[in-house]
Amino acid sequence: MVDWTKGRGEAQAIAEPWTRQGGPGGAIVLFDSDGVRESASGGFAVIEHRLPFTPDTQNRLASISKHICAALLLREGVSLEETLASFIPELPRALGAVPLGRALDMTGALPDMMEALWQQGTPFTASLSASEIFAAACRLPGLNGEPGSEMAYSNTGWRLAQAILERRTSKGAAQLVEELMAPATLPIRFVSDESEVVPGLATGYWHDGQGWRRGFYGFNFSASGGMAGSAAGLARWAAGLMAGREPYAGLLDRLAAPRQFVDGSQSGYRLGLVASRLGGTRIIGHGGSLTGYRNHMLMAPELGVGVVVLTNREEDALWPALRVLTALLGEALPDDPERVPTGLYAAEDGPFWAEFAAGAISVMGGYEKLVSDGDGGLRSLPAYLDIALKADPDGAFSGRIGGVPRRLLPVPPETMLDERLVGRWRDERLEVEITISADGTASWPWAGTVGLTTPLTPLPGGRALADLKHGPWRHRPCLWLQPDGSLRLASHRSRILHFQRIEGGQS
Repeated sequence: MVDWTKGRGEAQAIAEPWTRQGGPGGAIVLFDSDGVRESASGGFAVIEHRLPFTPDTQNRLASISKHICAALLLREGVSLEETLASFIPELPRALGAVPLGRALDMTGALPDMMEALWQQGTPFTASLSASEIFAAACRLPGLNGEPGSEMAYSNTGWRLAQAILERRTSKGAAQLVEELMAPATLPIRFVSDESEVVPGLATGYWHDGQGWRRGFYGFNFSASGGMAGSAAGLARWAAGLMAGREPYAGLLDRLAAPRQFVDGSQSGYRLGLVASRLGGTRIIGHGGSLTGYRNHMLMAPELGVGVVVLTNREEDALWPALRVLTALLGEALPDDPERVPTGLYAAEDGPFWAEFAAGAISVMGGYEKLVSDGDGGLRSLPAYLDIALKADPDGAFSGRIGGVPRRLLPVPPETMLDERLVGRWRDERLEVEITISADGTASWPWAGTVGLTTPLTPLPGGRALADLKHGPWRHRPCLWLQPDGSLRLASHRSRILHFQRIEGGQS
């Protein structure tokens, strides 16, 4: 039995502090297959002008945009089995060989352009156009791994999907989205970058510990995250998908259809949507994050209900969406884990690491909240990454992360920086240099010749984590020595830099 009163009450309980705090806010909209049923909102859309955030406030949808891009591809009849090179022949060979479907379901091993450029010293505030980012993609030296073996989040496939759509239709993304939304007169539009004027758009904010700061993101948004819309408008779109009303009939089933790894096992990530369960209820949805914006959309298709949470504050939106949905459905929120680990863990070798803190896990930079699996283990309620782990007798944790078996060992607190890392290193393909010092720091390229210094966190086995702060975001790529004496660098989304020693140190 759906309880709209309880759902609205929970939404109001979440939104009321936003108003009381006098900072940025958001809107929460509850909907069924017929449209909006209840809503709550609070806080300001623009703090400077004291403009209230309402269910009709335009907000950046960020990565919720992805399933809209996928809907356009499906409606255009674009084959997901064809390789990227069949649509974009100028791509490097490795990227071009990836099937479009794998580029979209996050199993294509495509380096994420933002993280790849961060690692080369390009700030996320740099104003890079779609053509400049595409040119950089065409210079990528390879993939992160073997396509189909791991779910690792990347926006690059979605950037390329936009190019495929525009080449196929000879229309821009803005026109394609406008045509898709026109039958239901939905207030959702495509926005190319930060400089484009969007009437009524909320300003994004993040808190630096002392006060709210405006978010800024210079890169071209692309169809991976470029939509803007209101919470009410997004709820109406999702309602139409669930109802299967023309011209959206059958789209949701196709977007949410299971996707598989090469070994035949099923991935939780679909076409711009993530599949999960809340108690006995199947749910499907996706989150979104741009600097100063955090959103989540969840649907329970069999019950024909859902919730949208859009905010202009850099805070988690998945858990608020789950709180409202559980109240609406009469389900219980998942239990906290019986044992909540803390601290840094790493695989026995390779760049794979994770950090547990406050009931959540950061996996090579991919963050997920952890709950009990009901059998003494841990699992994620995946915003993006599916995780299932159990404690081993020796204090390690074993299970699957992103579809891959992993065993994580606690990092001894006395771990020292491996002397073999010290020296000057260069990737000739991408013309990137770093210098690792014996004092446990590394000099890193940043903003041309400005550069920066990052502290290193040592891991056993010739490995260390850098710590690069980008506004509210923290990037911790892993450096690890190879048997041949070279040095590789990897994060969750980008694993392509490969350095050779050019000065100092020992092999």
